Amino acid sequence: MKIAVSSTGQGLSSSVDPRFGRCQFFLVVDLDSMEHTATTNTAGGSASGAGIEAAQIVSGMGVSAVLTGNIGPNAFQTLNAAGIKVYVGAGGTITESIERFKRGELAEAGNATVPGHFGMGRGGGRGMGRGRGGGGGMGRGGSN
Repeated sequence: MKIAVSSTGQGLSSSVDPRFGRCQFFLVVDLDSMEHTATTNTAGGSASGAGIEAAQIVSGMGVSAVLTGNIGPNAFQTLNAAGIKVYVGAGGTITESIERFKRGELAEAGNATVPGHFGMGRGGGRGMGRGRGGGGGMGRGGSN
């Protein structure tokens, strides 16, 4: 079985990068032989949509699962649609996370466990601003 791990470096002793879409590398590891290859995450520097781009990169790697610290809903949906399982909560070195995965200690992500984006979108303001009128009205007082 081959898996991809979000990584800060190119070796098994590298740390797991907790950010899926903006990690530096993806390490593809064969769990039987522990042979691995590193691929630079070219989506990491994207202004927006890094998670989806990263998921598309990983989808073409022939992996069955992804280990990462966290993943956004769009990246999760993209991997899910490709039939790739996602496991969150990985940390420490790549080797340590793989051992935790083999022991069943990492949580499989699902629609209910992947949080949505917060703070993204239009807000309805309820400001308490003061008017900036100059008071130059042309009112005419009248006498009776």
